[in-house]
Amino acid sequence: MSNSKPGYTATSEVSRVRAKRTLWENIIRGLRSAPPTALFGMLVITAYVVIALFAPLIAPYGESEVFPIPYAPWSDEFLFGTDQLGRDVFTRLVYGARNTIGIAIMTTILAFTIGGGLGLVAAINQKWLDQFLSRFVDVLMAIPSLIFALMLLSIFGSSILNIILIIAVLDSTRVFRLTRAVALNVVVMDYVEAARLRGEKLGWIIRREILPNIMPTLVAEFGLRFSFVFLTIAALSFLGLGIQPPTADWGSMVRENAGLIQFAEYDITAALTPLLPAGAIALLTVAVNFVVDWFLHKTSGLRDE
Repeated sequence: MSNSKPGYTATSEVSRVRAKRTLWENIIRGLRSAPPTALFGMLVITAYVVIALFAPLIAPYGESEVFPIPYAPWSDEFLFGTDQLGRDVFTRLVYGARNTIGIAIMTTILAFTIGGGLGLVAAINQKWLDQFLSRFVDVLMAIPSLIFALMLLSIFGSSILNIILIIAVLDSTRVFRLTRAVALNVVVMDYVEAARLRGEKLGWIIRREILPNIMPTLVAEFGLRFSFVFLTIAALSFLGLGIQPPTADWGSMVRENAGLIQFAEYDITAALTPLLPAGAIALLTVAVNFVVDWFLHKTSGLRDE
């Protein structure tokens, strides 16, 4: 019996199967050629994503559940002890992965949407709009981003929505600069000029001619921007103007348990407690940079000797 679906042919089905097979073969071949540092980074990132997605199943207690044992030592009941309020540190670490990483990803996506979109428009326009956007970005970049974020959060409040919007707008200036710079090298190409002469609209030119040629650079920059945003959110929380209690966050956990370091002489595990969230922040940042370095090397066309 022949398949009665319109437009169906055996040849097209075979082509789709071969395309899927080729895609998976390329992915497997790429992973096999990846250096140990990149594989380590991908393993760490995967573990963090799994922990963030399945936090309620992994954590033994509720995110804000309080026990009448503040600063309890490490034990079978409390794997990493409890904090100053009696909350389980391990549970807070697990939920902190979901909150800190989730907010950082949303902020980075919004920053790329704003900065990347305006950077592409400025590169194509190259008239008064380009000058206006570039000078406005120069003004924002002249102010230290962390100080500017602290000032704005003090004025508008430290809600999660405000954190995402403020950091995304400030970080979009860096994305704008990079996107505009790489897009300027593409808009002067003959195929872009040919698309303009054909009467193609701005959106079509961006989507079909420019983005495919600058995507590797933007993907690598996304990883780096995520690391910077992630560290900024942790720094703001450590200073008390980031993610607010009772929401678990690694930056605020360092601040809340920092006092335990002075008890290292009596209990070494107590001194390690504030280092756990700090280590989680450092490990994810290093892992992302390992993967980004490998991706940049792979897309640059360079080959190891």
